[in-house]
Amino acid sequence: MILIINRYLAFQVFIGLCIATAVLLPLMGFLDLLGQLDDVGKMSYERKELYRVKDAFLHTALMLPRRLIQLAPFIALLGTVIALGRLAINLELTALRVAGISPTRLSLAPLVVGLIFVLFIAILEQFVAPQFQQKALLQRAVVLEQSVHLGKNLGIWTRNEKNILRIGEMLNDKRVINVEVLHFDDNGALLTYTHAKYADIIDDNLWELREVITKTFTENQIVSVSTSSMSWKSFLNPSDISTLNKTPESLSPLELFQHVRFLRTTGQEADAYALALWRKAGGGFTTIAMLLLSIPFVLGSTRAGMANKLVLAAMAGICVYLLDQIIANAGLLLHLNPALTALFPGLALIVLANFWLRRIP
Repeated sequence: MILIINRYLAFQVFIGLCIATAVLLPLMGFLDLLGQLDDVGKMSYERKELYRVKDAFLHTALMLPRRLIQLAPFIALLGTVIALGRLAINLELTALRVAGISPTRLSLAPLVVGLIFVLFIAILEQFVAPQFQQKALLQRAVVLEQSVHLGKNLGIWTRNEKNILRIGEMLNDKRVINVEVLHFDDNGALLTYTHAKYADIIDDNLWELREVITKTFTENQIVSVSTSSMSWKSFLNPSDISTLNKTPESLSPLELFQHVRFLRTTGQEADAYALALWRKAGGGFTTIAMLLLSIPFVLGSTRAGMANKLVLAAMAGICVYLLDQIIANAGLLLHLNPALTALFPGLALIVLANFWLRRIP
């Protein structure tokens, strides 16, 4: 009997999640599309291309997996409220409670569905959303002549212990343009400055610089030498380069982990990328927490109608979202531990949901 009840509850929660997704995801996509339509008609003067309506629709479609991930906690909250609310309207929840099934027992089936949902989101986060989002950002940047990372003409900067590298723009994973390399000695004095009009990436560590100007600094003079090409042993590999011009959110967890390790190895600030990595894990905890919160939310407000429950759930979801953003930005500003900053909201909500659930008679 318990197995049949669990299957029934799980199916109802699954239907609720589908309904919430069908409402929230198109709404978010529509808002994205409105923002993209503002740029329709703008021209890339270098490529002589217009940003067209189909480009706006393509960008919006490619961003949908990312939006689904961002909406996952809201979907979990509203979907479970919808599912349990429908059962409450039909007095099925009342029958289950009269039969002696506790709120904790009722939460098991939704929790299993929630774990499967989080697993699905994790697969999207690793294998689908980053690739689609990066393609969307690149497609928009190419047409509108925008740099994906820092803005036009600012370029991409990175360094290790003795070198500073600036890349003006990445054409692809094998070619970069407007390359500048500053090489320092152990005391921090500038030894050489190298500028290349463009560079071909031969393998993981070897670059072929083209149309090169090298300036060597000594105590008495500056020697400038021009060459058509020269080899340069880079401290970056192609995967590190392709990561540098992408926003932290658009990277997969594996890419973020590798990039955080690279930044820390080369002595650079890695908090923003580390926080982005841990927030991906924190998002899973927050999704489970919102699903668990929805159960006492419905069971504890038997007098509230379905519409009132949905409104209150939406307000609770917005409050949780704002609180999560505040904590994340405060943690980054105050240099708090990224793991603690990212995981605290979700774990705290899980504890709150468990406490609230146990207090329901």
